[in-house]
Order: sequence, then structure tokens, then C-alpha cells
Amino acid sequence: MHIKISKNVMIGILGLLVVGASIWWFMPKKASAEGRYTTVALEHGAITQSVAANGTLNPVVLVSVGSQVSGIVNKLYADFNGKVKANQVLLELDPTLNRAQLQQSEANLSSAQASLDLAQANEERARALFAQEYVTRQDLDVAVQAMKAANAQFNVAQAQVVRDRRNLDNTVIRSPVSGVVVSRLVDVGQTVAASLQSPTLFTIAQDLSHMQIDTSYAEADVGNIRVGQQASFRVDAFPNRTFRGEVKQVRLNPTTQQNVVTYDVVVSVENLDQALMPGMTAYVNIVVAQRKDVMTVPNAALRFRPSDAGLRPDKARTGTAGAGNDKPKGDGRGKGDSVPMGTVYVLENGQPKAVRISVGITDNKLTEVLAGELKDGDAVIIEDRQPPAKANSSPGMRLF
Repeated sequence: MHIKISKNVMIGILGLLVVGASIWWFMPKKASAEGRYTTVALEHGAITQSVAANGTLNPVVLVSVGSQVSGIVNKLYADFNGKVKANQVLLELDPTLNRAQLQQSEANLSSAQASLDLAQANEERARALFAQEYVTRQDLDVAVQAMKAANAQFNVAQAQVVRDRRNLDNTVIRSPVSGVVVSRLVDVGQTVAASLQSPTLFTIAQDLSHMQIDTSYAEADVGNIRVGQQASFRVDAFPNRTFRGEVKQVRLNPTTQQNVVTYDVVVSVENLDQALMPGMTAYVNIVVAQRKDVMTVPNAALRFRPSDAGLRPDKARTGTAGAGNDKPKGDGRGKGDSVPMGTVYVLENGQPKAVRISVGITDNKLTEVLAGELKDGDAVIIEDRQPPAKANSSPGMRLF
């Protein structure tokens, strides 16, 4: 028996098949959980937390050599990068005016000495005459007063000689310490004026084999910095070399710029090969905490949140996900201190499940896990490879 199907029926059936195939083809397909999420297995390891800042390399002792007297530079005995010893001559100023002033003071001293001798002789003569009642008491008092005044003038002249002799000696500038000349600010023939303040002629670094880094840390980081902590740093001059140092001092004096409070942290540095130079910019990292053989979780897992808008709030293995008052199972890092909490997601039955954990230190890539129902080998989600569904923003058809 043959069933005869009309042409219109065949066309209708084919149309339905085409429409059904199109609907199935363009309908969004639910990706498998294994292919959708990127996971990372947890493991034990070491973690180091550090704080970073920029600083400047400086000598431990940097002496500015000045001049107490004015004059013209006659001779120079030191130059840039030159090694000098303590009390070594660095330069000489023209001593003509100072020598003339000393000679004048010495002449004044001789005159004062002669006046003093005469006053003493008169005082002795007046005492002898007063004893014989040839002069009055008033005459004796006048002689004594003249002798005291002459003695005072002699002391003034003597002090001026000492001052002018010292000024003459100061025309020869000597190094106060042994070290290296970092800068020279004068040349031969230049006039040094010391009338208002002592000008700086040389800058001498006492010992470049021991240097320090002066750096500034924000108040949020300075609480974890202690004297004796290890530091590492790099400089632009040696980009492939890491230098070591140690925190020497955390200064109490704060600096406030644009409402940001910072504190000076001094890092001592050994520079035995003298590769480091004063003024270099150092990029410092200070180790503030270290843990060994602890469970770590990637920071990406702590930042991950499911993108499904309809995902119901699953209960975590240790409590309700998102609860901020969960008590971690295990000891914290200090009694009375609040232990930071975090949430990670694992796959169970193809769906993300939230797990609350207490976390410790971090190195900006991994974070220490203090407590929580996680174990080595557990896979935590760090990425959702399926982009979130875009809302249909096309305007609907207006109905009239």
C-alpha cells in the first residue's frame, strides 16, 4: 500500500526540520564544568612577605668642609674622587690680609703691655708713698684703677692676637676626616666669602665601603618593619644584580605630603667592592614575615567569584559563604587579633562550592592558609573561561 504525500506537506515537513535545526544550532549550549573553569591544585611550600619602596644611597658619614675666613683661593691640593687623610691640606687661601691683621694685633698687644708696665709701676709707687703718708687714699685708688684698666686692655689685645693668629691658620683648609672627595665647589682664583655663613668648599665621604639607604615607607607598612630585618634591593646601574642589606633604624619623625604619612627607614649596606655610588636610586624590598612548609592558595582563587547571576548562595564547608564572623578552626597568629578570612571555590558535582578559610601572610601571588577544610591536592577555581552572558540591550518593538 502506497501512501501518497502531497507536495505541500513535504514542503511543510522540511520547513519544520530546518526551523528546528536552526533553533538547536543557535541555542546556547551549557559548557561542562571541567572545560569551563580553570583550577589549580593546592600544595605546601614556603612564602615570604615583603614591603617595597624606593630610596637613595648615601654615605654613612658625609662631611661638608667649609671656611671660617674669607679670601681668594691660591692653591688646590684635592680634587673629585681623590682620597684624603685626616688633617691633610685641601686648599690654601690668600693670607695677606689675615697676616697684616695679625701684625696689627701683635703691635696693639705690645702697646698694651707697655701701658700695663707703667700702670703697675705707678701703682707700686703710690702704695709706697701712701704708706709714708705722702699721698692720699684717693691717689692710691686712682693708681690701682689705672693698673686694672691697663691689665684689661692687655687681655683684650692678647685675645685679638689669638683670634687673628687662628684666622691666619684657617686660611689653610684641612680635611677633618679620612675619606673620598665627593664634590669640589671652588677653583683657583675664586673668592670665598664667609661673612654671612660658612661656604661649602668640599664634600667628603668618610667610608664608601659602608653605605646606607634612606627610604620612606607609608604608615600602613611601617608597623611591620623592625630593626635587624633583612632587605634586598636593586639599582638601575646593575639591573641583573641583587644587593643585600639590613634595617638599621626606623626613625620616629613623620613626613606628610598630600595627606600621606611616611617614615624614614635606614637600611645599612656593605659596599666592599664599592660598586654602589652615592645618590643612586635603590628599589628596596624588606622581608617582614616568612613561613615554611605551609599550605598556600593563589591570590587569583581568593579574587574569583562565580559569574552566574542565578547561582544560589551555597553553604561553605565551614559555614555560610560570605559570613564575616566565622571562627576559624585552629590557632590564629595572635590572641586577641582578628584573623583575616577569605573565600575560595571548589568544584563539587560540576558546580562551584564556596569554602571559607582563614588566611595569613601573602607575597602578592600566593597566600598562606591558616585554617579551613582544604587539603593538599584540592583544586580551587581561579578563572571562569566562559564570558558572562550579555543582557539583551536591543529595544523592544513598540506596540501601537
